[in-house]
Amino acid sequence: MKIKFLIFIIAISSSVTFIDAQERTKDTIDDQVVNVVKPYTPTISDAFKIKDTPKLTDSNAVKKKAVKYNIFSIPVASTFTPAKGKAAKVDKAKAVKLYDNYASLGFGTYTTILGEVYLNHELSNTENVGGYFSHHSSAGGIDGLLLDDDFTKTSLNAHYSQKLRDFSWKIGGGFDLQTYNWYGLSQNFFGQAEADMIDPGHSFNSFNIGGKLKFEDAIIKDGSVLFRRFGDNQDSGENRFIAKTSFDVPVQDQEITTEFYIDYIGGSFDKDFNGNSELKYGNVIFGLAPSYQLKQDDLTVDLGLKLVYLNDTELSDNRFFIYPNIEASYRLVDEILIAYGGIKGDLIQNSYYDFANENPFVSPTLFVGPTDQRYRGFLGLKGKLSNNVSYNIKGNYYSEEGKALYKANDAQTSATENYQYGNSFGVVYDDVTTFSVAGELNIDINRNFTLGIKGEYFNYSTDTQTEAWNLPDITGSVFLDFQISEKWYAGASAYYVGERKDQLLLVGSLVFPDTTPITLDSYFDANAHLGYKVNDQLSVFAKVNNIANQDYQRWLNFPVQGIQALAGATYQFDF
Repeated sequence: MKIKFLIFIIAISSSVTFIDAQERTKDTIDDQVVNVVKPYTPTISDAFKIKDTPKLTDSNAVKKKAVKYNIFSIPVASTFTPAKGKAAKVDKAKAVKLYDNYASLGFGTYTTILGEVYLNHELSNTENVGGYFSHHSSAGGIDGLLLDDDFTKTSLNAHYSQKLRDFSWKIGGGFDLQTYNWYGLSQNFFGQAEADMIDPGHSFNSFNIGGKLKFEDAIIKDGSVLFRRFGDNQDSGENRFIAKTSFDVPVQDQEITTEFYIDYIGGSFDKDFNGNSELKYGNVIFGLAPSYQLKQDDLTVDLGLKLVYLNDTELSDNRFFIYPNIEASYRLVDEILIAYGGIKGDLIQNSYYDFANENPFVSPTLFVGPTDQRYRGFLGLKGKLSNNVSYNIKGNYYSEEGKALYKANDAQTSATENYQYGNSFGVVYDDVTTFSVAGELNIDINRNFTLGIKGEYFNYSTDTQTEAWNLPDITGSVFLDFQISEKWYAGASAYYVGERKDQLLLVGSLVFPDTTPITLDSYFDANAHLGYKVNDQLSVFAKVNNIANQDYQRWLNFPVQGIQALAGATYQFDF
């Protein structure tokens, strides 16, 4: 208790003393003014620098221990998703609507009618059915003729196809009807009196049916069959059957591509040209053509041959032929310069159908037989001058035995048939060798402009005939297509055919017939067309043929129509 009291007395005394000292200091210190003579300029020596790592003198300092550690790399799934790049937007052209069907109809001078209808319908993903109809006719009206010159050509075809997993097949058939006139009456021999006794009408009709078969990944690649019946209004008839197949024959890890075919023809004409007896013809051809393709760097060679067996069913004659079938190409400068050549041969099956389609003014009194093309050699250069310009230069040499040549039938003063007035053509056969040089240039600047130019020179050598009848010495053609705008389009074509030789004899006259060959003048035929697209489905067009209005003769005494104009419309549609 005494100690606590003593501590309290000392604390009270200290507080009184501190308060008294403050009062004395406040009373004795007065305010004074301090004048600075020179400002303070510190120096480095005035500073006291503290060391980063001070030196310790403590003997009890604890030393640090070395720490060892390992880092374990553990993959961690990232949730970061980078943003995908986006292509710059490009203005797309409007997609062109394509239609499966179309119909076209046009009318023109010489009372010309031109019509076409094409139909195609997809029954399912694997089945298609379609058809085609065409008609071209003219009432004629060529100046200076004594006989009618009208003609009609009508064709109707239909087909059905199916595509399965391992193969596809197609079957189809059709009917054709053509009418022409033997209007090429020579007015040097006959006049209106004889013309009034002539009925120049001649019509052809044909029916065909056939099918095709194609396999996927099989030894037999494809096959086809065709049967055609052809006849006319003069009691002529012809049957033809063709079957073909191709397959690969494996030989020591190599494949030999082989083609096998059968070609049968049989027909008859009511009488020969002089009206004496019936003409019959018929033969069957068996052909086998194996070939092997060899490729090495820029060289490609097709090595093969063709074996042909001919059985003449009318003459009871059998013959066997072996033809070369070799072709090679070598790239001298990539696509710019390619050299190619080869030698081939074949037994060509001639037919009344082919003769009538090439020359519709033939008489129904023909002798029909095959042509032995012993060899056809060719050598050429082709390539591209630029991305838009391509060319092809080629030389050919043919050797043909029994080549068919069209020759005017003799004009008879005592004619009893409508085709015996020198106004029809027959077929003669001769051994002919042909040398030709051909050139071709194609310009495709863009999708809106294409241009093609072709030309060929011929030189013939015959065995028994005086001339290579009706074969031209020069041919040429030019084709042009131009898309003027989105709506307008145009095109043009021109053909040039050089001089040909023919012969017309007047038989039965007291005057000895003139055997001098007749030279048919060369001719140039230019054509053009213009079209306007009204909408996606409807377009209108106009055509002009024989613009130069040339009165030329394609065949002796058969002049063609002059300038012709035609206009019409085309409509596209879907079912």
